[in-house]
Amino acid sequence: MPERKHVRGASRKENRMYEHIKESAQKSGKSTKRAKEIAARTVNKRK
Repeated sequence: MPERKHVRGASRKENRMYEHIKESAQKSGKSTKRAKEIAARTVNKRK
């Protein structure tokens, strides 16, 4: 089964970064939806 991409067109490294940022945001009290948004925006900004 192919690896699921979290951010469209992202590399494996970027997907790992996305997961790390998302988990960090959730630990700091953000909702899941907001944590995903923060992570995706951060990864896309770094491209």
